[in-house]
Amino acid sequence: MEAEHIEIFNFIKQYAPFTILPEEELQTIATQIEVGYFQKGDQVLEYNQPISDLHVIRSGAIETYKRNGELFNRLSAGGFFGEAGLLRKGRVRYPVKALEDSLIYYVPGTLFNRLYDEYDAFADAVEVEEHQRVNLAVREREQRNDLFVETVETLLSRHPVIIESSAPIVEAARKMTDEQVSSLLICGEDPDDVLGIITDKDLRKRVLAVEKSPTDPVRDVMSSNLVYIEHNQRIFEAMLTMLRTNLHHLPVLKKQRLIGVVALSDVVRHESKSSLYVVSSIFKQNTFEELAQLKESVEASFVRLVNEDANSRMIGSAMATIGRSFKQRLLELAEIELGPPPIPYCFLALGSMARDEQSIVTDQDNALVLHDDFIPKQHDAYFKALAKFVSDGLDACGYTYCTGGIMATNSQWRQPLNVWKKYFTDWIDNPSPERLLHSSIFFDLDGVWGEFSFAKQLNELIRVKAKDNKRFLGSMARNALGRTPPLGFFKDFVMEKDGKHRNSINTKRRGTAPVADLIRVHALAVGSTQRNSFARLEDIMEANILPKGRGPDLRDALELISMVRIRHQAIALTEGETPDNNVAPEQLSDFERKNLKDAFQILSNAQKYLRYRYAGG
Repeated sequence: MEAEHIEIFNFIKQYAPFTILPEEELQTIATQIEVGYFQKGDQVLEYNQPISDLHVIRSGAIETYKRNGELFNRLSAGGFFGEAGLLRKGRVRYPVKALEDSLIYYVPGTLFNRLYDEYDAFADAVEVEEHQRVNLAVREREQRNDLFVETVETLLSRHPVIIESSAPIVEAARKMTDEQVSSLLICGEDPDDVLGIITDKDLRKRVLAVEKSPTDPVRDVMSSNLVYIEHNQRIFEAMLTMLRTNLHHLPVLKKQRLIGVVALSDVVRHESKSSLYVVSSIFKQNTFEELAQLKESVEASFVRLVNEDANSRMIGSAMATIGRSFKQRLLELAEIELGPPPIPYCFLALGSMARDEQSIVTDQDNALVLHDDFIPKQHDAYFKALAKFVSDGLDACGYTYCTGGIMATNSQWRQPLNVWKKYFTDWIDNPSPERLLHSSIFFDLDGVWGEFSFAKQLNELIRVKAKDNKRFLGSMARNALGRTPPLGFFKDFVMEKDGKHRNSINTKRRGTAPVADLIRVHALAVGSTQRNSFARLEDIMEANILPKGRGPDLRDALELISMVRIRHQAIALTEGETPDNNVAPEQLSDFERKNLKDAFQILSNAQKYLRYRYAGG
């Protein structure tokens, strides 16, 4: 080597990621490096510009920035940058500026990529530890979305407008007009004693439409049993609360004191209108055919949420809320056609809809819990017809029939409450492969219509009986290990071998489903009352039953795998194709593939710990 090459060789061998390479590779690098010089304040790299070299700092210092201008990192001699761009479509991800006069070595991208592929230790050193890398990918995505970051309090522009409950209705209407608000909070003699709310809609329906006297007290037409939201909850949580309760105004609390009212119009200014309007549209349709026509609107809502960088928790909640709304409207229409039910009942959503983790690719899992007064000869014909009505309607709207028969049309899953309690007790006390399968499906349940107390009783039974049953938890843990992440011995992807999805990865069966399964086991063990996997994980971390750092790692792995699956489905819809759960690795960038491998490795480690923790059960 020439003298200048020897100098480069002696420099780079001191610093990661080059320290782990054989000497002959270091010599190759030294002979191919080119040199650049930047003065203090010079822009070294612009966001999204093409990049073809790894940059290594020979002397000086640089700063890297996020897209929003926020400082990301400072690097000095021996530091390197540009690797993220090389691993992701050859475009700069983090702008770079010279903090001091700086001398930069350029390692050709073709050489960098070869070393990255051939030397695992080099690849590991190029990037941060796998859990930090996944965490970074997830945090960046969240930070780009105002709905995830912004709180309800940021929507408030004024203090709440209040009127006493004894005031006449006409005075309330005048005050709403003068204050230019669409709602008033109703209080007692003490302004802090809030009794209810009245809205424009209430004035139309409860006063004008029924010719109510305008001099009657406003308390006669107010809505009580208010649904509140906390000031520090996220905007998307306010949106979902409105969707679920069909309310357009939510009083906002801060330290148990009212600080304002957030209205639907406030949320609409922040959120894409489509998911809100899809739900409102559902309740305006009167036939199967009309409801089925909303399928394209649901798909458009899904794609828009993805394109606006919503995270998986928000997308899953929005899609589940839309699914619940279809069920609720179908049940309304069923009762109109069949008449009122002969006995009380509760219609259950199961699985991903109950967990608020639904995607655009889903079938229908549901069940009926009937009052204990149920007499099959007298009542079952009605509920069989109701179940068929709803199931056929869901299929028409894009929620296909469950191939496993987990539907209320199956008489086994259309039973009185006492039978359901016996089911769950038997599954927990006497676990078998079939009963464990049923547990993994039915233990994620949510009442969507009727007597919600039935669903509440079943959830409480599960929570109490499962928590201290070591045998059951051990069996559930072993059952949860049946689906493993698609990683081979050398951490290469293991892909589907047969059928139309050959050479692809099923991101649900081998990714999100096993994560949800293992989180469910831990949640049962700590007595969590939550259904959503992310919410369950918060309870699990609070119970401190996982090794340090494993909870956040698992949360970020679930988010990353979920978003790979969701984005794949959104791309398929955009291109006019039928969405599915199977992702071909070549469809992903190098950067995405690496992050996905890291997320699957986190899942694999979590499964090993699950096996260890419940081994005695």
